[in-house]
Amino acid sequence: MVQLLFLGSGSAFTVGTDNFHSNMFLMTETGKKLLIDCGSDIRFSLHKEGFSHRDITDIYISHLHSDHAGGLEYIGLSTKFDPNCDQPNLYVSEDIAIDIWAHTLSGGMRFIEGEIAGLDSFFNLYSIGNERTFSWENIIFELVKVTHINNAHYPMPTYGLFFIINNTSIFLTSDTQLCYEKLEEYYQKADVIFHDCETSKYPTPVHSHYKDLVQLPEHIKQKMWLYGYQPGELPDAQGDGFLGFVERGNQFFGEFRRKN
Repeated sequence: MVQLLFLGSGSAFTVGTDNFHSNMFLMTETGKKLLIDCGSDIRFSLHKEGFSHRDITDIYISHLHSDHAGGLEYIGLSTKFDPNCDQPNLYVSEDIAIDIWAHTLSGGMRFIEGEIAGLDSFFNLYSIGNERTFSWENIIFELVKVTHINNAHYPMPTYGLFFIINNTSIFLTSDTQLCYEKLEEYYQKADVIFHDCETSKYPTPVHSHYKDLVQLPEHIKQKMWLYGYQPGELPDAQGDGFLGFVERGNQFFGEFRRKN
């Protein structure tokens, strides 16, 4: 059985609360663990759940903001110099692969004693091309292009995931503006949706805000868990028709019911 564990469920600037960046573990009974996003507080969120860098076998990165990719330096350096670790596999869309070393990681990782390092010094890179899919432990993951930030020239490459586990179809949005009409097919065919949800009093234009999500059709809200929110008092998600807010440490299994 595959389980999904939320190492954190908070926003990029979550601080001063019992929560961390919205990074997740998919875990198999054979011990394989796919880390979905790797934010800069990953060493703390792993430790909180009793894990460390040694537990990570595979990593998927949805986009290059630090709450999703900033922990790769810690993971890469820790696993490289730990003789008990194999080099993790790293899955990214090819347009993210182009930038991940030069613009995100090389400044702190290319100089190591005795050599000039590259990305392949730390990770086994799987660059995902036009097929927009990758396979892990016999699960096929489809990359779903979402709109997170558009600088008026081109959008920042950002990809959610659609996959099937235990006969349950799951849509994990990653960080996204609400693009319901554009991506309606994924909202409709998913059995469970884990959705980015901003709760700030001062909404940004680059995340899905609760006040907009609450306007979605009832049958969509009824299969939707919310995550990526800010610290503080939360709306009554269940009263508004959602499954609820994901909390740090929540596990989902079987038909992706919440375990705790």
